[in-house]
Amino acid sequence: MTLKNSFFLVVLFLFLVSCDKKRVFDEYKTVGQNWHKDSIVSFTFEQKDTLTKQNLFINIRNNKNYPFNNLFLIVEMEHPSKKTLVDTLEYKMAKPDGTLLGEGLSDTKENKLFYKENFVFKNSGQYKVTIQQAVRQSGKIEGIEKLDGITEVGFRIEKQE
Repeated sequence: MTLKNSFFLVVLFLFLVSCDKKRVFDEYKTVGQNWHKDSIVSFTFEQKDTLTKQNLFINIRNNKNYPFNNLFLIVEMEHPSKKTLVDTLEYKMAKPDGTLLGEGLSDTKENKLFYKENFVFKNSGQYKVTIQQAVRQSGKIEGIEKLDGITEVGFRIEKQE
């Protein structure tokens, strides 16, 4: 690789990174080949802004091995005061014909799923968000022990425009 090509790649990288001006926090965690029902993905972040409305997202990277149309999650947000809010969420992951939703040209799709819209953090300090899959087969009480097709789970906070 020539010096000219290296310089071009560095400039391109810096341009792409600087374009994401809405990003406040953005992190992914790998869950392996399948997401175990007892595996909890956690994100810890420092929040100082208690005035601005922000959008919170759960990002899911999944592949063609994901066998369901929907995804159920249990999400907990622990505030600096140690108060914890718990939400059970459902997201559509595929069309009725099984075609995966999300962005991506390959077999891996990325889904940016709304968690909280126009959210204002009431206290500054350290927050912790935990995410656990809660998928069940129709008509069954027991959860899916190992959920295939989910490869990474992310959490993102964006400034609202």
